[in-house]
Amino acid sequence: MNPKARILLVDDESIVRMDMREMLMLEGYDVVAEASNGETAIEQTLRHQPDLIVMDIKMPKMDGITASRIIDQTWRIPILLLTAYNQSQLIDDAKEAGIFGYLVKPITELDLAPAIEIALAQAERLRRLINEKSELEERLKERKLIERAKGVLMDHSGSTEAEAYQCMRSQAMNRQASLAVVAKKILAEHQRTDARRASSAPMATMSVPANREPSGLNTFINSILEGEFHGER
Repeated sequence: MNPKARILLVDDESIVRMDMREMLMLEGYDVVAEASNGETAIEQTLRHQPDLIVMDIKMPKMDGITASRIIDQTWRIPILLLTAYNQSQLIDDAKEAGIFGYLVKPITELDLAPAIEIALAQAERLRRLINEKSELEERLKERKLIERAKGVLMDHSGSTEAEAYQCMRSQAMNRQASLAVVAKKILAEHQRTDARRASSAPMATMSVPANREPSGLNTFINSILEGEFHGER
């Protein structure tokens, strides 16, 4: 159970909100705010940023489905919908609004607490998956930058792939930076060199070092990075 989970309670019937608030508090949840319609629910969500929202579907001004869709798109806060109707169309609409659970009134303690826990667990799993996906995409992006930078060094210095990588790694360690930052600097200098060639301006080219030994390659990379490195990490 999430005893400290912060809940926003939304229903247009005050007696229903009162009953559910008591049930939630008895289960150890923190009811941070209440609302009687979808518009107020959005305002309270902005103000309190709850862990989960328990929201009725049929309400004045703005219904629960519309409010849920806006909240899901803006804050990705899990929502548990309540309704007095068990209709397939409502369920389909709820799925499209990113709902994490669905309960039919009247609600009891036996229904409410398990539904909340399942919704919170599903939301946490989804957050982890989104974070993992973002991290994987960022690592892949960095890997591509490093591969491109290695190719530039190999083309301009005649070094092997292993030599280019080792020298980039050495430069990154010496400058207390990531390989991705070093790769970006190498690619930026390569792009500037190509631009100079294209414009026929006096060129400060990436000259090939006479020495293909690792020390010569390190000197070559250092000449590219010197003056271009501004403490990025």
